[in-house]
Amino acid sequence: MKAPPPVEPICVKVNDAARMIGVGRTKLYELIAAGEVDIVKLGKSTRVTTASLYNLIKKLQVAPKV
Repeated sequence: MKAPPPVEPICVKVNDAARMIGVGRTKLYELIAAGEVDIVKLGKSTRVTTASLYNLIKKLQVAPKV
């Protein structure tokens, strides 16, 4: 029997989100406060949407010099 393909998470914990983009928690919270990264509140838990992380990196990506 084949295993189903891994599921890409829609949102992740703050620590995981910070690790994903290579910044500390403080910097990530600054990005959240600036509206650069979207969050979802699930009860008392804060989750960061992975889509907003990908969008942030795309926006900040520098074009290679030719």
